[in-house]
Amino acid sequence: MDRIYLDNAATCGLLPEVVEAMQPVLAGKPVNASSVHAFGRDAKKLLDEAREKVAKALGAKKEEIFFTSGGSEADNWAIKGTAGIKGRGHIITSAIEHHAVLHTCQALEKQGFQVTYLPVDEYGLVDPKAVEDAIREDTILVSIMAANNEIGTIEPIEEIGAICKAHKVPFHTDAVQAVGHMEIRVHEMNIDMLSLSGHKLGAPQGVGVLYVRTGLRLQNLIDGGAQERSRRAGTENMLGIVGLGRAIELATENMEKNNAYETALRDKLIHGILDTIPDSRLNGHPTRRLPGNVNVCIRYIEGESLLLLLDMNGIAASSGSACTSGSLDPSHVLLAIGLPHEIAHGSLRLTLNHLNTEEEIDRTIQALKPIVERLRAMSPLFNQQKGGSQLV
Repeated sequence: MDRIYLDNAATCGLLPEVVEAMQPVLAGKPVNASSVHAFGRDAKKLLDEAREKVAKALGAKKEEIFFTSGGSEADNWAIKGTAGIKGRGHIITSAIEHHAVLHTCQALEKQGFQVTYLPVDEYGLVDPKAVEDAIREDTILVSIMAANNEIGTIEPIEEIGAICKAHKVPFHTDAVQAVGHMEIRVHEMNIDMLSLSGHKLGAPQGVGVLYVRTGLRLQNLIDGGAQERSRRAGTENMLGIVGLGRAIELATENMEKNNAYETALRDKLIHGILDTIPDSRLNGHPTRRLPGNVNVCIRYIEGESLLLLLDMNGIAASSGSACTSGSLDPSHVLLAIGLPHEIAHGSLRLTLNHLNTEEEIDRTIQALKPIVERLRAMSPLFNQQKGGSQLV
């Protein structure tokens, strides 16, 4: 029986159309866009075409698009680059950001910067009013993600962007999970910087983008050559960049159709889990969430054991962010929305895309119930709590 892949928030497979688009690079000809000879000019053409595609997808200008090694580098550059120009000051972010943002802010705190980590509500939503209330005279940056990578909640970034513009504070959003799944127009939404990653869209790993609004000054994160208009040194990853250009083009062209399809599968999976497994709950907003995201907590079991048994049944899933898979601590996102440690430990994240099928969803629901029953039968806590109240 074919294996089922439900971990698309961690990474997607390469799309066939992307592989086809990358053939000019895979053919083996030298592709260094900085070279002045004919080979270099051919590479420069591919680079410019990819930059145009990314700019079009975001409603940006092509000169505002800078290619990076991925979302983490883009997040680091946006935050550290702003801090490097300002020298000192205050940063606002949220308690549920990706660690590429949180750990970067924590590193800056050690250098004397002050950071406000805004709380979220039970669904993981940031209150725009809380952002406005937190802005001070010395605030140099607001960084709030567009959609959460673990629980799928979509944040009110347009409202936050308007607030930041009114207060003349630069606004950065980590849109790694959002691009391709929600309409983003950076100029209209008052976004000054935006991070995205290729491998979340069906492009290769190792390529990403930082959008930087024209006129915004950032200190370079990587110094060296004159690539990316002397703002990000290093020979461009042409294979990844060409792939990213095609992947983001496909994602935006097919967004409405794919979102409708994924949402139907997502809701079927959510109801299938909640209706068949007692003491289970959905994490994140019930409707204001990414179309392919399902995150649940199942009481009285450990998430790691659940993942192993699902894998033995041919189903690939995760318990949260792949970037923290080696940690034994419960998700900082689940703790931030108010879940106690013992419940947060039983989390399961199932993330799908347009390539998943209804049959795969049915198989997953069918496989999950006996696995949970098996794990609970071995759980002393479950045996003590039989007949307890429904998880809330």
